[in-house]
Amino acid sequence: MAEPVIKSEGQKVAEAEVESFRRDLGPFVVAAETTRMAMVFTDAKELGNPIIFANDAFLELSGYAREELLGQSFNFLMARGTDLDSLARIEAAFAGDVTGGSEICYRRKNGSEFWSAILISPVRDERGDVVQHFASLVDLTDHKQEQAQSRMLIDELNHRVKNTLATVQSIVWQALRNTSDPEVIRDSIESRLFALSRSHDLLTRENWEGAGLLDLIKAALEPFGIANGRSEHFVITGSNIRVSPKVTLALGIAFHELATNAVKYGAFSNNIGSVLISWTIEPSPEGDRLVLRWQEKDGPPAIAPSRKGFGSRVLERGLAHELEGAVDLDYRTDGVVCTISFPAPIGAGDG
Repeated sequence: MAEPVIKSEGQKVAEAEVESFRRDLGPFVVAAETTRMAMVFTDAKELGNPIIFANDAFLELSGYAREELLGQSFNFLMARGTDLDSLARIEAAFAGDVTGGSEICYRRKNGSEFWSAILISPVRDERGDVVQHFASLVDLTDHKQEQAQSRMLIDELNHRVKNTLATVQSIVWQALRNTSDPEVIRDSIESRLFALSRSHDLLTRENWEGAGLLDLIKAALEPFGIANGRSEHFVITGSNIRVSPKVTLALGIAFHELATNAVKYGAFSNNIGSVLISWTIEPSPEGDRLVLRWQEKDGPPAIAPSRKGFGSRVLERGLAHELEGAVDLDYRTDGVVCTISFPAPIGAGDG
C-alpha cells in the first residue's frame, strides 16, 4: 500500500488558489491545461510570485511533478549562475514594466538547462487589482543551439577566408618577386590558385569536415597525371587516412609545388621518370606521427637551387608551420626526396 503524500501548508494554499481561479476563469484555465505551450500561474499577492498552477506542457519541459512546483517561487527555476540582468528582467516583467518577452536560461529538475522565451501577463480581479500572473514559455533550446552553431560556422568561415587570402597574397607576391614577365606571372598565379581551388572543392564535398589523404593527393596531382598522360608515372601507397581541413589545404599546395618542380627539373621532365608517394604512421615520444614521403626516380640528378623559390618556401617554411611538423628536402643524384612529418590525426593509427 502506497504511503500517503504529506503536503506542505504552502502546497495546500496553492492548490486552493488553483481551484479558486479555475472556478473564476473557467474555460481559460481548461485551455491552459490542454495547450502544448508551457504555462504557469503565480500568486501576485505573495512575495516571490509562488506558482499556483502549471500545465502538463510545463511539467514536461521542466521535468518536475506538479506537487513539486506548487508553492515554489517562480525564480527557483532559474539556472545556477543566471546573470543579474536576467533576474532584473524577470522582476520587471512581474512588475508590469516590460511589454515584450525575455529570453532566459532555466534549469530542469535533472540539472540540465534550457532556454525559453517568457511572456508574463497580469490577471486582474473585478476591481482591477493584479491578483495573479500568467506566464507562457516557449522552448528556445534548439534555436539557441542553432545560433551557437551558426556563430561557430561564421567564425570558422572568417578564419578560412583570412587564411585563403593570406595564401593568395603569398602566391601573388612570390610570382611578382621571381619574374617580371607578365605571361609567366599569370601562369604561376593561375596554376596555384587552381591547386587551392581543387582542395576547396574536395573539402566542400566533405562538408569541410576533412578529407581522405589519398583523395587530396589525387586531386592535387590530377593536372600532372590524367591531363599530361602521366598517370602510370605515379605509384601511391597508403590508406585513405582522414585529415583536417587545415592539413588538406596545406598538403594540396605542397603536392602541387612538388609536382610543378618535377615537371620543370625532375622526374617529369623526361619520359621515364616516376614518383613514389607513400605514408605511414610512426610512433614517437610525443605521440604518433604521420610520415609522408615523395620520392622521384629516373629523372635527372637533383640539384639544390641557388636561391629559395616559392615552392621551396612553401615546403620548408609554410608547410612545416601549418602542420606543426617538419619537412626535409633531399636533393639526391637519383631525384628529389621530400619527407613530411607531422602529428597523426586522432585514430589514424588504430587497426
